[in-house]
Amino acid sequence: MPEIQMPKLSDTMTEGTLVAWKKKKGDKVSAGDVLAEIETDKATMEWESPEDGTLTEIYVEEGGKVNVGDKIAFVGGEGEEAPVEEKKEETKEPSEKEEEKKPEETKAKEKEPKEGEKKEPKKKEPEKKGEPKKKEKKEKAVEAGVPPAQPTRLQPQTEEARVKATPVARRVAAELGVDLSSVKGTGPEGRVTETDVRAAAKSKGAAQKVPAPSIKAGESARIQLSGMRKIIAQRLVESLGPVPHFYLNIDIDAGPLMAAREELKSAGEGAEASKITVNDFVLKAAVQAAVKVPRVNASFDGDAIVQYADVDLGIAVAIEDGLLTPVVRAAQNKSLREISEAVRDLAHRARNKRMKPEEFQGGTFTVSNLGGMAIDSFSAVINPPQGFILAIGRITKMPVIDDGDQIVVGHRMTITMSCDHRVIDGALGAAYLKELRHLLENPALLLV
Repeated sequence: MPEIQMPKLSDTMTEGTLVAWKKKKGDKVSAGDVLAEIETDKATMEWESPEDGTLTEIYVEEGGKVNVGDKIAFVGGEGEEAPVEEKKEETKEPSEKEEEKKPEETKAKEKEPKEGEKKEPKKKEPEKKGEPKKKEKKEKAVEAGVPPAQPTRLQPQTEEARVKATPVARRVAAELGVDLSSVKGTGPEGRVTETDVRAAAKSKGAAQKVPAPSIKAGESARIQLSGMRKIIAQRLVESLGPVPHFYLNIDIDAGPLMAAREELKSAGEGAEASKITVNDFVLKAAVQAAVKVPRVNASFDGDAIVQYADVDLGIAVAIEDGLLTPVVRAAQNKSLREISEAVRDLAHRARNKRMKPEEFQGGTFTVSNLGGMAIDSFSAVINPPQGFILAIGRITKMPVIDDGDQIVVGHRMTITMSCDHRVIDGALGAAYLKELRHLLENPALLLV
């Protein structure tokens, strides 16, 4: 039966935080049961047991950070116990008791001088038993004028410091002004968890404590970065610094797109089928345009440009702690309906922490749509090593001049393409956007 180790749940993950245990020590588990919630550098995810058995040992407490590959638990079979760790013996001078345990012959051999060494006269044994070597060092120190070390006095711990609590629980308790010593813990071995602290704050209406000294004047709080926000910050610097961005914008006539959407809606789209959204049309068009202009489906790799055979479409999904980019693999082989269903499933599981690592790793380019949040247009940051990202704004009504030179009400959508100039030149990016415009203004082409 396996020793459960901290898994590598993303390509950039080096450590994980054990947010919560979903099983207790001694619980029976089956393969596929959720053992714990783990915060990676990209998301908080549920981790499943790989085997049937009993959760025999938990090595990491809630809130603890562990390097990838370090053990976090042990799931044993019937009657199987977790392996006992052998403690490494510290290298120290043998005490007199250890010396006494050695056979007389061994001690005699150790005391004999090695070849080439002079035999020193035998020293007189100390009258009292104890630690002769330490006493000898102490006497030499006194002769040299070094004052003897004073015994260290341990400072008495506060009641709150002695309470068993997870790091997350301590941080939340400080924020909510909860006295940990008054909270009953429900975690392993009575440890206080974040849930216990929040429940105590809610039931007792705990008073706020004085802000920590780290909070400066004018600040209301200092929120520690989650693993995801740390990696987002790191990746943005890695992207905007080394990656030479440039931007191309187009405004498309979204009238035909809206008409196609209404036609599908009036046709019922099938009683069991999910509705096709405007964003689904955009995603399908983005994929099909990359097939028509394959040189944009590439990334920069040192001394070469890597062009990909498959269009692995990344979709930016906003979640509570940041952003995830689930990937629709080989999207060029999927219909409009299949892309719609795949995106809906991935987005739902991303928001509910049910994604597998391979489902949000990779991707050859990404589409980020903030139209649903009433954003007219924006410029997105490329997700390295991808060659570009599309930023989709909302569809707005505005006066436009039609083919008969008449001013009419039209629908317009702004699309911004952020390009890595090492991979995509202006002419290549323009060729891609020309194809994208053609597909979106003729949506019937996306249905075949």
